[in-house]
Amino acid sequence: MSKHIIEDAKRCLQCKNPLCAMGCPIRTPIKEAIHLLLESKVLEAGKLLFENNPLSLVCSHVCPQENQCEGHCVLGKKGSPVFISAIENYVSDYYLNIYKPEPVRGKDSPKVALIGSGPAGLAIAFMLSQKNYQVTIFEGNDRAGGVLRYGIPEFRLPKNVIDKLVEILVKRGVKIRPNTAIGTNLTVDDLFRDGFAAIFMGTGVWRPTKLNIKGESLGHVHFAIEYLRNPDVYNLGETVIIIGAGNVAMDVARTAFRHGSKEVTIFCNLDQAGIAAREHELQYAMIDGAKVEILKTAVEITEEGAIFADSEIYTDEKGARYTKPISGTEKLYPADSVIIAVSQGPRSVIVSSTKGINIKENGLVAVDEYGRTSREGVFAGGDVVTGAKTVVEAVVASRKVAEAIDKYIRTKNG
Repeated sequence: MSKHIIEDAKRCLQCKNPLCAMGCPIRTPIKEAIHLLLESKVLEAGKLLFENNPLSLVCSHVCPQENQCEGHCVLGKKGSPVFISAIENYVSDYYLNIYKPEPVRGKDSPKVALIGSGPAGLAIAFMLSQKNYQVTIFEGNDRAGGVLRYGIPEFRLPKNVIDKLVEILVKRGVKIRPNTAIGTNLTVDDLFRDGFAAIFMGTGVWRPTKLNIKGESLGHVHFAIEYLRNPDVYNLGETVIIIGAGNVAMDVARTAFRHGSKEVTIFCNLDQAGIAAREHELQYAMIDGAKVEILKTAVEITEEGAIFADSEIYTDEKGARYTKPISGTEKLYPADSVIIAVSQGPRSVIVSSTKGINIKENGLVAVDEYGRTSREGVFAGGDVVTGAKTVVEAVVASRKVAEAIDKYIRTKNG
């Protein structure tokens, strides 16, 4: 155990009303876990964290703690907050290395199908298998994990963390069917036909958003979410332009450097305040060597690079900020490759092959507060409902959905 973890744990004030837990979307019992750790009850601390959030280990790596638990720690108001993420990481990792899952009991338990194995799907798999349901995960890729495996680089979330969680699920009796995209050969109707009592859609947002400018179809242009899926197969060259300034853009920049690129420039059409990435993710990208250009709007992509125009910001009646290019300021920025990292939306293959599932204008699946879709027995959650959000927000929503699925099946079965 690192020395600073013990020192930080001892700094915890054990507040009567811990603001750190209030700042966490899933109300992680931080105070209690730290107390147990210092009492040499690390397994009890790990169990407490795991039962509250089965993806606690993942969250310790990727949560924006500066805005959540650590950002609300009272010690941070006049100094440095307790390094909660490191403590959570140590305790959760220790616990999962020793944890022995119990398999689902009874072959007659109701079956639930989970489409997608990202944060929402994995969380619900843990929750429903704990309630003794027979869970089958249908995953379109060759390995489970969704955006955790294919959208977050190794240096931010080690793949062995995901492997550990998947291994536990398999030992619990959860079946995982890889390389199976529901909505193509198999449909939602097929799943109901084959005896699944309820279906959960957690397919995430894997459809890249286009800029709708000339040049997007050229051979040296790529979409960020596709690049991060398997960067080894791309030859970006030495000079890379990234259009977009969110966390995904920072992941792309840092990944490109690790795969041989020499110059990486991130372009944002807003000002410094409009950079959507977490501050420390931006700092890491800049430390790795990335340059940042603000107030630049992409107007065209060419074989030689990308053309940007200076931008001016204006605000509408609702206070939303927009930019528009200033005519006459266009300039070519040479690059070997251009990567578009502006946002993602859901793919429509499941909805288009299934009757009775309503979607919203933005293509996201329409649900009520418990994740129920307009079709009976079909539930949805995670990014396919909310758009791209954090892992912990997906787990919070999954808890409600898992309870709703359990209630639906119990009511239906009397």
